[in-house]
Amino acid sequence: MVSFHFGISPCTPSHKPLNFSFASGTTLSALNVKVYQRMNYDPSNPLIVQGDRSVLAEVDNARYTEARDALAPFAELEKSPEHIHTYRLTPLSLWNAAAAGMTAEAMVEVLCRYSKFPLPSNLAADITDLVSRYGRVRLERFEENLRLICNDRPLLEELVRQPKVRQYLGKRVDKQSFQIEPAHRGVLKQALIAVGYPAEDLAGYTEGAALPLQLRTLARSGMPFHVRDYQRAAAEIFHAGGDVRGGSGVIVLPCGAGKTIVGIGVIALLQRSTLVLTTSITAVKQWHREILDKTDLAEDQIAEYTGEVKDIAPVTLATYQILTHRPDKKEDFPHFKIFDQRDWGLIIYDEVHLLPAPVFRVTAQIQARRRLGLTATLIREDGRQEDVFSLIGPKKYDVPWRELETRGWIAEADCSEVRIALPDGLRMEYAVAEWRNKYRIASENPVKEDVVGHFLERYRGSRVLIIGQYLRQLRRLSKRFGIPLITGQTGGPEREDLYNRFRRGEVRNLVLSKVGNFAIDLPDANVLIQVSGTFGSRQEEAQRLGRILRPKTGGQCAHFYTLVTRDTRELDFAHHRQLFLTEQGYSYSIVDGAELLSQDGKLETADYPLKVAN
Repeated sequence: MVSFHFGISPCTPSHKPLNFSFASGTTLSALNVKVYQRMNYDPSNPLIVQGDRSVLAEVDNARYTEARDALAPFAELEKSPEHIHTYRLTPLSLWNAAAAGMTAEAMVEVLCRYSKFPLPSNLAADITDLVSRYGRVRLERFEENLRLICNDRPLLEELVRQPKVRQYLGKRVDKQSFQIEPAHRGVLKQALIAVGYPAEDLAGYTEGAALPLQLRTLARSGMPFHVRDYQRAAAEIFHAGGDVRGGSGVIVLPCGAGKTIVGIGVIALLQRSTLVLTTSITAVKQWHREILDKTDLAEDQIAEYTGEVKDIAPVTLATYQILTHRPDKKEDFPHFKIFDQRDWGLIIYDEVHLLPAPVFRVTAQIQARRRLGLTATLIREDGRQEDVFSLIGPKKYDVPWRELETRGWIAEADCSEVRIALPDGLRMEYAVAEWRNKYRIASENPVKEDVVGHFLERYRGSRVLIIGQYLRQLRRLSKRFGIPLITGQTGGPEREDLYNRFRRGEVRNLVLSKVGNFAIDLPDANVLIQVSGTFGSRQEEAQRLGRILRPKTGGQCAHFYTLVTRDTRELDFAHHRQLFLTEQGYSYSIVDGAELLSQDGKLETADYPLKVAN
């Protein structure tokens, strides 16, 4: 360790000497005192930065929006009540920013620029130390072998003594490197990030089978086609001109922003055989349509590998469900063989935040293939974000939702939370219910049906999606309002027929179960009513809003309504669900459901004798 003494701390003119210690090789640019020196207290700024790496943001501050946008690339939103939002500088958020090219100096500068008070004396050192950990350990290729290299010898000796790391090290090459079995490339990266030193993988990739193709300027559908500037930038940053620093990573774009086009753009840059893994047969069909429409590939060069058909071609589209299917839980996964059935040059993981846990295992084994993750959010409800970072790659490109909205690439969205009381006939049942059943009783509040009716009347003639968690609730809504229902049990042909009729305007309303959370292309949908959801799932909230963010004819605004039962667990979970969208700059207006219904002359909620069974 090397110690440095300063007479002034970052962002403050205090004359008390401070001492910072850094591991050898750590840059000191983030602690350039001259750059960061400024007044002690600036009440006009919106941030309060604390020594535990939490950041409080005043929502009502005039500079909040610009501060939030500057903070979002390297901080994670934890809480978003009405007036004060809480962000945290986590190791993973800092490493993702570092992998995308943001320096510790730039991060500290943002905090200084918007902080109300001087930064805590430890913070710049903490950020610099954490950011410097990314890339201190490298994986490189030497002929047919891999090597783990670390120029910091004391750090390497420390890592060698970590049981999680030691088991994957081969023979020692010299004082700064170990030989690594290629099969251990993925699991070693998992082990290194677990002990706090994410490796930079510079070992390169197998080229894969050649696949000549061109993007069309006039799509097969007859419409002009061009790749948008941010889509092209995302593809080029991932590719990195073919350098070893490209070829693995995650692209984060809002739903409706054309992540499929980014994937097609990467295929066109690489010109290599590609395996696309996605969430459902509906998503497979969408990828098939888009690739056929936007490239010069022939029909027989694109194949589907699903529960319906199992074909292999230069571009193969498969579902996560078929990959994780096995007749017996004691057996291995029989369809994992698809990874070896062709010399893939690229594997695309669509909706990578939903990547099933078993697929991580095989992904760890195929690190020699280029890997592209596509998602609207890096949030995983199972907490495996670090596995996405180490096995798929770090975040390479991200565009704030609001920025694309401003530029007209996604629709402007108005988000409202409609709060509804439980009927008197259900309040006692809710009070005595088991803890888990309370959420279901609140979610299936029958008063929500009348609120849905109100919005169906208000938006008569619009394209309205009603989406929820509980099938019994959805069946009641479908029956009451005569709206087609699509669930996981709906057959593929029937589902596609309903989606196509909705696109043509023959059907203007649909009721959807969780199958509507992702990978459905319904560009004209402009109203979504969420009647229930998966507890506090932030990723689901983001996916559902994304269903209505396709740009509208004439620049129409999209409307997103969440129906929530007040004074229940559902309201608590709703606050957590909204975290991600709050981070993207959306705010929820609060609407009283009783007022909506009184406008329609409906009964007061106390008049409902209905009972929802557990």
